[in-house]
Amino acid sequence: MTFLEIMNSPLLYGLVGAGILYILIFCAVTFRKAYRHALDIGMSKEKLRTVIVSSAIYTIVPSISIVIGLFSLSTVIGVPWSWFRLSVVGAVTYELMAADMAATGAGYESVAALSSIGDPSVAGTLMFVMSIGILGGMLGVLKARSKNGMIGALLTGVLSLAIIEAFLPMQLIKGPVFCAVALTSCLATVAQMMLVKKFKILWYRNFIMAVTLIVGMASSLIWIQVLG
Repeated sequence: MTFLEIMNSPLLYGLVGAGILYILIFCAVTFRKAYRHALDIGMSKEKLRTVIVSSAIYTIVPSISIVIGLFSLSTVIGVPWSWFRLSVVGAVTYELMAADMAATGAGYESVAALSSIGDPSVAGTLMFVMSIGILGGMLGVLKARSKNGMIGALLTGVLSLAIIEAFLPMQLIKGPVFCAVALTSCLATVAQMMLVKKFKILWYRNFIMAVTLIVGMASSLIWIQVLG
């Protein structure tokens, strides 16, 4: 079997489906308990309905960028693992970079090169790096949060910033297209933050990352034609 045949195998689809089903059941049980507890402490059903609807709306738009990321990620590492990582705990930027690091560590130029050659021996390593490899930092942050919420929140921001600082230079040295996309994304972020500040649309802050990801991905198509 080739790399993509393993990463798109029925067995992996079944395992991923079982994992996601478990998450859905867990979320449903947690939602039911939270809803009942909210009623017990005196919150009205109308207020709870408003919270549920608003939360659902604020979830849809950010999810668009995740769906776009799923399409781009699945072309190089297959659908089920991309689906599992992006639907449970992963982020588009980290997952692609982690996959690329696993591929380069195995001696390939990139994860795209690994996918095109089809080396099946790297499949397990790639999934390990993208999942188990990140658990150390996450468990450390959770432990810190349980002891001190403020320190835990600070460590979460520091960990996210450290990941960006570690991966960004690796992307910038790949060529002018990567630099142009990064610059476009930065400008899009700054422009949106200025709009939020000027017009006091604080609710839009939840959508800045999603919109920036979409703008960055769309700009890559233009920059490839101009600089590629």
